Amino acid sequence: MTETLALQAYRAIEELIVTLQLAPGEILSEQALVDRLEFGRTPIREALQQLNREGLVVIMPRRGVMVSPVDLVAHIRLLEVRREIERLVMKRAAERSSNEERRQFAAISASMREAAESEDDRVFMRADQQFNELSVQCARNEFAARSLSLMQGLSRRFWYLHYREAADLPMAARLHADVAEAISLGLPDRAAKASDALMDYLESFSRTTLNVNDAGRQNYVGL
Repeated sequence: MTETLALQAYRAIEELIVTLQLAPGEILSEQALVDRLEFGRTPIREALQQLNREGLVVIMPRRGVMVSPVDLVAHIRLLEVRREIERLVMKRAAERSSNEERRQFAAISASMREAAESEDDRVFMRADQQFNELSVQCARNEFAARSLSLMQGLSRRFWYLHYREAADLPMAARLHADVAEAISLGLPDRAAKASDALMDYLESFSRTTLNVNDAGRQNYVGL
């Protein structure tokens, strides 16, 4: 299916935000995005509306659009909800995906294992986005889809911002690959278990990040 210009613009801006090419707190200009990405003003505006719904930008009437700040404590609360929804989505995706969709999951699993071997963050991030979108599509549950759409971009940006401090990219990539592989094989219980293992790791990483940043703030105050 051909993507709309608005969806293409959304993907382009979302990647710029998630990979920190547009930094938290940065003020965005519609015209600057039009010039940079070579989309019309209408697709850019529609993309920004979607990103606003997902919490990646804040639309400020008469003042512009700001890339949303990163809140470490709020991210821990986000993971509490994401764990439960992700388990459901991965289990249903394993049950409901078509043969073609399962082949796509197998390809994503291979990409994730490649990222684990090469420690390539861009390969990982792009495979992660494909994984997120395909798993939601295959779960065939619009309510879970709406819920996850509010969390996945924020989660990927958090990862990209902090993974150099505390994360093990090969481990994260392998855990994603395990979930994708279970779905590709049509094994719902295995997919749910692999999803929990992934969320265990992401929560541990997030709490380590929070501790590192708290220690840094305390050291700064003590100087």
